[in-house]
Amino acid sequence: MKTGLQVIIISSMLSLFSCGEEVTTPKPRGYYRIELPERKYSMFDPAGCTYKFEIADYIIPVPDTNRLSESCWWYLVMPKINGQIYLTYKPLHGDINKFLDDTHTLVYKHTSRASSIDEQVISFRPGVSGVLYTLGGQAASSTQFYVTDSVHHFLRGAVYFNAPPNADSLAPVQSYVREDILHMLKTLEWK
Repeated sequence: MKTGLQVIIISSMLSLFSCGEEVTTPKPRGYYRIELPERKYSMFDPAGCTYKFEIADYIIPVPDTNRLSESCWWYLVMPKINGQIYLTYKPLHGDINKFLDDTHTLVYKHTSRASSIDEQVISFRPGVSGVLYTLGGQAASSTQFYVTDSVHHFLRGAVYFNAPPNADSLAPVQSYVREDILHMLKTLEWK
């Protein structure tokens, strides 16, 4: 009987001493896995516009019908990844510096939220050169660009996603879209 009482006392004491507060470790925030569409390209040749290029098949071109839009302005909608590329086209009449300044202003409006702005000069062949901007941090637009032949044509684009600008969660999608933009610009032809 004495042994049974000792067992009860020892197990009661172990129970009391093992009842301390449980230390919990918060789990890191998770993000949904984004299934990126397979790439296949087709020619985008909008009627009445002086440019054409290849776009990925998951992109749906929609004319910009905003009251302030001009001819050959497009939304390249990416419904599978919840984003779009805004394209604006301007014919040049000796006013390239105005459009370069406008582009610079529009890109650098993001400095309050962007942790960095990298400028990559791109030149694929004579008549197709410009700058690809990569904006780091929490900027609303992570990628912007312009291409021009410096005499007749100026095409500008900006990528936006319909999601909070969380650089960590959007990084794979931004990288994926940037590759498609480079393909688009490599295949660009002025008409």
